[in-house]
Parts: sequence; C-alpha cells; structure tokens
Amino acid sequence: MKLNPRGSKLAVALLILGSIAGKRAMAQNTNKPLYLDYNQPVEARVKDLISRMTLEEKAEYLDHVGPDIPKFDIKSDKWNQSLHGVVWTRPTTMFPVSIAMAATWDPKLVYNETTAISDEARAIYNGWHNDSNFQGEKKGLIYRSPVINISRNPYWGRINECFGEDPFLDGRIGVAHVKGLQGNDPHYLKLVSTLKHYAVNNVETDRTSRSATVSERMLYEFWLPHFRDCIVEGGAQSVMASYNAINGVPNNINHMMLTDILKNKWGFKGFVVSDLGGVNTMVNGHEKGQMSYEEAVAKSINAGCDFSDKEFMQYIPIAVNKGLLSMAKLDESLARVMRDRFLLGEFDPQEKNPYSKIPMSVIGSPEHIALALKAAQESMVLLTNKNHILPLDKSKIKTIAVIGPHADIFTAGGYSGKPIDAINPMQGIKNRMAPGTEIIYAAGAEITPPRRNAPAFDKAAELQKAVDAAKKADVAIVYVGTTLNVEAEGKDRTSLGLPGNQEELVKAVLAVNPRTIMVLMNAGPLTIPYIKENAPAILEAWWPGEQGGNAIADALFGNINPGGKMPLTVYASEAQVPSQDEYDVTKGFTYMYINGAPLFPFGHGLSYTTFAYSNLKLSAKQIKTNGDITVSVDVKNTGKMAGDEVVQLYIHDVKPSLVRPKEELRGFERVTLAPGESRTIRMTIPNSRLAFYDEKIHDFRVEAEPIDVLVGSSSADIRLKSQFTVSK
Repeated sequence: MKLNPRGSKLAVALLILGSIAGKRAMAQNTNKPLYLDYNQPVEARVKDLISRMTLEEKAEYLDHVGPDIPKFDIKSDKWNQSLHGVVWTRPTTMFPVSIAMAATWDPKLVYNETTAISDEARAIYNGWHNDSNFQGEKKGLIYRSPVINISRNPYWGRINECFGEDPFLDGRIGVAHVKGLQGNDPHYLKLVSTLKHYAVNNVETDRTSRSATVSERMLYEFWLPHFRDCIVEGGAQSVMASYNAINGVPNNINHMMLTDILKNKWGFKGFVVSDLGGVNTMVNGHEKGQMSYEEAVAKSINAGCDFSDKEFMQYIPIAVNKGLLSMAKLDESLARVMRDRFLLGEFDPQEKNPYSKIPMSVIGSPEHIALALKAAQESMVLLTNKNHILPLDKSKIKTIAVIGPHADIFTAGGYSGKPIDAINPMQGIKNRMAPGTEIIYAAGAEITPPRRNAPAFDKAAELQKAVDAAKKADVAIVYVGTTLNVEAEGKDRTSLGLPGNQEELVKAVLAVNPRTIMVLMNAGPLTIPYIKENAPAILEAWWPGEQGGNAIADALFGNINPGGKMPLTVYASEAQVPSQDEYDVTKGFTYMYINGAPLFPFGHGLSYTTFAYSNLKLSAKQIKTNGDITVSVDVKNTGKMAGDEVVQLYIHDVKPSLVRPKEELRGFERVTLAPGESRTIRMTIPNSRLAFYDEKIHDFRVEAEPIDVLVGSSSADIRLKSQFTVSK
C-alpha cells in the first residue's frame, strides 16, 4: 500500500505543530509559579510563595487588616465574626447566642447551626468572586469564632458569647462548632475557625493590663481542657491570644502558652492571632510604655503570636534589621498564616473547591430560618412550673397581659449581624395565640436608665399600667432580663439581680394575678430568689435569635416541650460568689466546688413530661489506671407528652489525695422520647477523663481509688449511682 504524499506531508506537519504546542505548554507550565500549582503539596507551595516575598511584603501579609498585595493577587482577608450568625452589611440568619446554644446540650444541633453559618459565609465569599455587581461588604474566610472561655465569673460581661462554666460541656459544644465552621472536605477548609480568647480570660475590668494568678494544676485541669479538645479533636486552625497576662506574662508574648503548650504539646499547626490592638495594649497596658513597639512585635512573634495589627506591618522590618527578630522565625509565622489561606483554596481555581458552589440563595433560606427556630426551641429551659401551670391552654385564654421591658424589643446579643426577620416576644405571642385572643401590653419597667434624648420614662405611671393590664387578663406573661447595656464586651455586671426596677414590676404583677408566668431574657445568671419562691412558673429564654419570639410562645403554649438544661450555676446569693480575682475554682466557683446550695443547679431543666431512669450498668467493676469504662442506662418517658431529656453522667473520686470536684461532668446525651418510649444510652469515659493534674510530675495521672458514677437529670438530680475501682 502506497502512502499519499500529500497526506504524509500533512501528518508530518501536524506532528511538528503538536510537538511545538507541547513544548510551549511545557514552557508555560515551567514558568508558572509553583505556589499556583494545586497539584503540589501545600507546604511546598507555601515555601515557594514566601521565597518570592520581600521583607516589607511579609510584614504587610502579617497585618490582619493590612493592604492587598497585587503582585501575588493576595487580598487582605480582614477576618469576620460569626458567633451565632455571619456579621455582614446585609441580613443573614441569626441563631440564638452562644450561651443559649450551650443550653441545648445538643452538639449535633450546634454542628448543623454552624454548618448553616459557614454556608452563608462561603456564599458571601463566592458572591463577590463571581458577580462584578456584588452588593455588600466583601468578606473573607477567617472567622473569629467560637468564644470558649469558661464563665467561672458570673459577673463576666461576655457570658452571652460563651458556652458556660464546665470545661467538658464547653469542649463538646466547641468541637461541634469548629467542625461546622471549617467543614468536612478532605482537601479544603470551608472557613478558618479562631478560638477565643486564649486563655484564662473572663474579666472585662482592666482586661488589657490584668494578670490572672493561676496554679499549674488549675491551668491544665480547668482553664485549658476545652481549648485542647477544640484543637486536637476539632482541628481549629486559629487561636486568639487574649489581652490578659497569666502569672505576670502577657499572653501575647507568653512562650509557654503559645509555643510550649499550644504548638509543641498539642501539635497545633495553625496560626495564633493577637486580639485587636494586642501589641498596642501590651506596650501601653501591661508594660506601661516601658517596652518599645519593635521589641513588643519581636517578643510576640518569638513567643508564638503569628498575626496581628498594623504594628506588625510597621515594626517587623525594624525588628529584623535591629536583630531582634530572625528571618527564619518570621517565615515560620508567615508559613502558618499562609498555610490556612492555601487550605481555604484561595490560590486555586474556584472550580476545584467544592465550597465554591454554595449559592447566595442559602442566606436566610427557609431551611436556615427553620433551623434557627429549632435551635431557639431547644434552648428553652423550664426552671420552675408549680402546679403544672404550663403549658397554657390557649383555647381557654381570652385575654393575655404581655408585660415587661423585654416584651416588645429584640435583643440580638454580642457580635450579631442583621436578622432576616426578627420576631420579638410580643410578636411571637401574636403568631401563636388562638384567634380572637386579646393582648394588653405594658412595659411596666425599664432595664437601664434611658439614653440621652430618649423619651422620659415615668416609672409610677408605667408600673400602674402593668398592674392594670395584669388585673384584666386571664394570664400575665412578664418578660424581664438584661441587654448589652448591662452585660457586654468591656462591661462586667455589678449585680447578679435584675437591673432597673424590674423586680418591683414582678412583685406588683404577682400581687394582682396569680397566673403570672416569668420569662427571663438574659445571658449571665440572675440571682432572683423572690421570683423563684413566688412565681408560678419561670422559663429561661436567653437572647434566642431571630426566631426567639416564636420559640418562647411555642414553649408557653405547649407546641414544644422545653428540654434545655442550664449550662451554668445560678448562685443563691452574691455572697456565695468568690472574688473575681480568685482564679482557683476550688474556692467556691461552679457546680464542682460551690459552697452551699445554688438557686438553680448546673444541668437543671424541667419538662412537661416525666422520665424514669433504670438499669445502670458498668462495663467493669474494676479497671487499671490506663483503662476506660462504659456506662449504660435505660431512660423512659413515663408521661403523656413527647419530650427531650438530657441524660447526664458525672463522676466523683471517693478518696482523693487532694481537693477534687463534688461532681465532674463526663458524658451527656440529649434524647427525644415519645410517651412510653424507652432508650438505652451508652457513654464511654476514656482514661484521660478520669485523670487529674499532678504538679509533682507536671502531668495528668489516674489515681488508684474508688470512683462514683452518678447518672441523672442534673448535677443536683442524680437518679442512679454505681461505683468502680481503679487499681494499679
């Protein structure tokens, strides 16, 4: 067979052209910077990009609100907040505040909540990348959430932002929160979660110059376990160094905290960021001007703080040129911050990242609004319910008095965005009451003195209106509590009682209407012994997010059965609380060491139904000091209404060699049961959860001794008890 000469020439020509094209492609691929090659390992890409940067560009990159670096197409992330919803210039779904989410005792729900939040955050990021006409602030992907500080101090102004007083509960809720934010893709992060505020931080007064005196044991046993959980188990990629010092060393330059413990002992691979103005407040707060800015910047980076404000951008070059900071140490910090930006997919094509497909339509979607309602419903805690006055039978109510300064306002909470459709308590009653029911409204009291130029508030006239309304009504619902004017960042409470003249209002209404329901809307615990003694029922509603008004009404009318539990102790009196300067919790803080009985105990929460506990079993009666133990218990709904119970597992060392807690939470599970339904709950206590910190060996150890196993409905409502022995 002869070849066609013309065809042969064409084939050769095509071969030559193909070869040229291939060589050009190879040349282009060779010229492409390694850091843009998504097939390369992240560490190699990071190293390559760092090698291309000048000292000044490195300094700019480590300013967390610094400029863009067009040379590498790097946009400043400028971080964001997302404690219970994305903070943005336009509305996003607003969930209940963090302390309310902790009251759900439901890590699965928390994971779903923060997955919705991170979906909305990614949608915003995708929106401004894909739409040249994008409306709204162009947010990045580093989010400062969650706050996992312990509410050891009940006066602390930021309790609305945290998950309560117990390290174990805080850790379980915190891990779920982190995982929901950062996603579950094996290659990419959805967001970067920044844990706040590391560590021993829960006093706002003098927070930029305060030093916490903490023993080694208390540090490891009480103040750090939940941080470790969120880093080692949760995989949090960022940690914020708090303003305060620990034992005289400011956390921004605390090598023991940032490097020895966090990075070396726990294997943390992410980056540490200072709190806002961390360098400035250290220079002018802790050091009172005796440390220069270049020294403060160098000390911060050398201690393990990788990321900060304008002081990093301004003084890093000076610190390097003066020999205060090595280029190797600077590059280490740079690599930690940059690694997360690569893991977020910022240097890869959008189509490579599965999170780039999340559309703007998820923001405020019906599914997310429904989830906000469910979260608010699960956060409701029924504190008292005398003579089963709740739930209210709305078919028998003709007139409702809606009373109180919280009745007709919406309180969002700290670091809140804009809600899609905020439902306040009054609107919730209107949405859920029977048709034709009359509402009589009166504020009756004020929470704090009015702001300047606000209309005058006549206490005696307003109080009389509330009394008159209560007299006319079949039932009175009184909404009282606090707002950010009382407890917030930078503002600790000065009293644990109801602020303003709210208690006077409560007493006046209770005097004229025996069917008065109290709804508390607060964050930190309220010491209200008179109300507990005299009110027919009390519902703790927190600051419950944009669907909170509907959720409260659902609980009052029995559309849902409250199943939340208190994530903190409500002290019986202020005299019961040690000084806020006392950081040794064994002196009387929390349910573990409280002196005397609380007003409402940790883990407390009633139901409209009843639950029976039985058949407590242990996997062994004796274990070695390196062993685990599994506990099982049967729980049955013995009432007539479906409901949720939170089964709580505590342990107690019977013969400890030093002061140990009365009880320690070591397991819990929220379970939904229909009337007559029973479920077997199994919880494993790993060896690490049996240990205490021994300062003699500078490590945790398990003591050979008997240990009580306590299972019940709260820390003060133990239904079943057993014991096992630890032997050497």
